[in-house]
Amino acid sequence: MGQESSMEKWWFNSMLPNEKLEYRCGLSKSMYSPDPSENTSGSEDQRMGINSIYLNNVNSSYRNNVNSSYLNNGSKSNHPHYDRYMYDTKYSWDKHINSCINNYILSGSNNYSDSYIYSYICGQSRTRSERGSSSKRTSTKGSDLKSSNVPYVAQKYRHLWIQCENCYGLNYKKKIKSKINICEQCGYHLKMSSSDRIELSIDPGTWNPMDEDMVSLDPIAFHSGEEPYKERIDFYQRRTGLTDAVQTGTGQLNSIPVAIGVMDFQFMGGSMGSVVGEKITRLIEYATNEFLPLILVCSSGGARMQEGSLSLMQMAKISSALYDYQSNKKLFYVSILTSPTTGGVTASFGMLGDIIIAEPNSYIAFAGKRVIEQTLKKTVPEGSQAAEYLFHKGLFDPIVPRNTLKGVLSELFQLHAFFPLNPKKIK
Repeated sequence: MGQESSMEKWWFNSMLPNEKLEYRCGLSKSMYSPDPSENTSGSEDQRMGINSIYLNNVNSSYRNNVNSSYLNNGSKSNHPHYDRYMYDTKYSWDKHINSCINNYILSGSNNYSDSYIYSYICGQSRTRSERGSSSKRTSTKGSDLKSSNVPYVAQKYRHLWIQCENCYGLNYKKKIKSKINICEQCGYHLKMSSSDRIELSIDPGTWNPMDEDMVSLDPIAFHSGEEPYKERIDFYQRRTGLTDAVQTGTGQLNSIPVAIGVMDFQFMGGSMGSVVGEKITRLIEYATNEFLPLILVCSSGGARMQEGSLSLMQMAKISSALYDYQSNKKLFYVSILTSPTTGGVTASFGMLGDIIIAEPNSYIAFAGKRVIEQTLKKTVPEGSQAAEYLFHKGLFDPIVPRNTLKGVLSELFQLHAFFPLNPKKIK
């Protein structure tokens, strides 16, 4: 079995430099992003090690060579290797190629020649294309891919990798945490859980959480055509292990005592309801009484609609507590904007920091692009809500990469007279 696996790996690696496979099979970049919330299991690592290496290399070669020529020529349809079905329906190539590879391995073939591999995988490609085209013709609701009954093998391996939403490269979940959720291929900052951010910023053994048992009780008895609000809350509590969309507490950052609140987009899009507002307000009041510097890490879609005007009231409540903290007590508050930060969070405490820091490539806005375009019937310029563009408009102070953030915060605190308890432990 070991010899078989090494042989499989050999012939996949031997194909990596070849661009013929990409052209012959009409591969398309994926719009599919695996769900990062599922548990990790290492039982299929070896085979997917082969597949992910293959996918990353093909994807890189494909993006650099094929897409650039399409962009330069201004049309994909003139390219000799263009496959209308695959491109026009945004066919998910990572699912497709994994399925082809999986079928090849399961077929038990001992033929490892390039020509045989090309003919096998491209044959699979054409078959799937024909199925998809047939499905497209017979579909009445436009759900061509769902009705084609193609067994997408890649879905079985979502627990092994995270796909970068910028370059579509694959990053192993086992390694991505050590890389602080930065894509190894392009350096793009992927989304990060609140627990991982706390681990990144706070010294080990110094984290003391606050108000962990505070939960929402559906204050306006919200009902919609979907599941009840209380059941939705329960679902996200089980899924994330959190009670709501923010974690608050105290700890030490390079031995400097701090109060910190970190929002978590995985919990209902980081939406701000009564619990989020109350926890942040209590954190600010504690920092005010204890004369601690304050950090709030924002990642939110805005106010939570299921709590109506009560969620909007949190904006005023938090802003009022910050006024006392900043203006009356003259203490230091740092706001960190991560992707995405929108809505009521942007309109309140997100933009009230003494220093406002943004992560690279963050999406920062009040209203989202789709909402603006549908409401005003005007096109929002591409990139106009990205951190780099907004930085040049003076919306915030520095853009700081994730791997240097802790050091920057430490220097800022010391500049504002917040010093470490033990100077020897400064990193």
